[in-house]
Amino acid sequence: MTSSPHSLFGPQTEIETLDEFDAVVGAGLDERVVQSLDLRHRSRVLRATSVRNTLFLGCRFEPGVDDDLHDRGALLFPRLPDLPFNPYQPRLYDARDLYDAVYKGRRYEDSMDARTYAWSRSPETSDRLSSTLAASLHDHAITDALDELFRDRVDPALTVGIMGGHATLRGDPTYRQAAELAEQLASRGRTVITGGGPGAMEAANLGARLAGRRGDVGRALSALRAVPDFRRNITRWADAALMVLESVDHRPDAPLSIGIPTWFYGHEPPNVFATHIAKFFSNALREDTLLHRCRGGIVYLPGAAGTVQEIFQAATGNFYAPTPHDVAPVVLVGVRYWTEALPAWPLLEALGAGHFMAAHVHLVDTPDEAVSTLIG
Repeated sequence: MTSSPHSLFGPQTEIETLDEFDAVVGAGLDERVVQSLDLRHRSRVLRATSVRNTLFLGCRFEPGVDDDLHDRGALLFPRLPDLPFNPYQPRLYDARDLYDAVYKGRRYEDSMDARTYAWSRSPETSDRLSSTLAASLHDHAITDALDELFRDRVDPALTVGIMGGHATLRGDPTYRQAAELAEQLASRGRTVITGGGPGAMEAANLGARLAGRRGDVGRALSALRAVPDFRRNITRWADAALMVLESVDHRPDAPLSIGIPTWFYGHEPPNVFATHIAKFFSNALREDTLLHRCRGGIVYLPGAAGTVQEIFQAATGNFYAPTPHDVAPVVLVGVRYWTEALPAWPLLEALGAGHFMAAHVHLVDTPDEAVSTLIG
């Protein structure tokens, strides 16, 4: 049960489980948010409790109870039909949510993740106001769940983003670099955030998951190398990752790491190794959220257009930063890559001249140097 500062009537307590509901309903539900609960077996207590300015988001009721609640001052947002996702999602996703079908031995195409992407791409969806409303409600719910995670468990100053190409193959040197970089950062108390997709992003979430177990990183990389690319067969690609996850997932102290993917790039499946997955429909919101959360710095491994976009989106915020405290450190890994193959570094260096950001942009050659630059 959490308190949210961003609600219709001011600060409100959010109730997201039946246990939380049962613990407070006797004292009244005034000014609370009840989210995505099946309350068909709570009709008697609902009729007896006060509900002034209570929000019920996507809850289920016995017939007539919703009318009674509305008449007594509650505001009800109804469940929306025929959706493959919950627009009032009360928490961030994990691998079991998005890969539900694969966990049951079925194809990725049957999973919640794939069905949601197909829904978002259908012509009927794009032409309907109800569909765009559902997607917007969902993204608001994910933002709220991410806010809760940061309030309760994450120090923004210790969050480090690792950005890199989605096309990086398991077995490539850059994939290993990303995994080892994340393992080092997480072992030193940093929360790793990625774009949540395959390639270097998957490697980084894997490395963070194995913080303090560097020997296991090598074994995981060897196992994953057998299915190097998601583009051939996503089900096989996901199965290989889920087998690795199963072998390491019995660790109660596994470090938290976050993936922030998007259904805008739904042909790129999310990786399973992030402990918390904030998946958005809106890529613009996703990009802003991803970069805004990385207050402890952002490391850029070799990538293509998406990575370059993220470099300069972060540079824009740093360029206009009013104080040095508002600048997030940026580290580009790969001197030759960022000066010759895709020469983002000269432009980034030129932009920083005369601004606070100049002291906080760095070009290094190895993950070890990146860690030393950010942490010392």
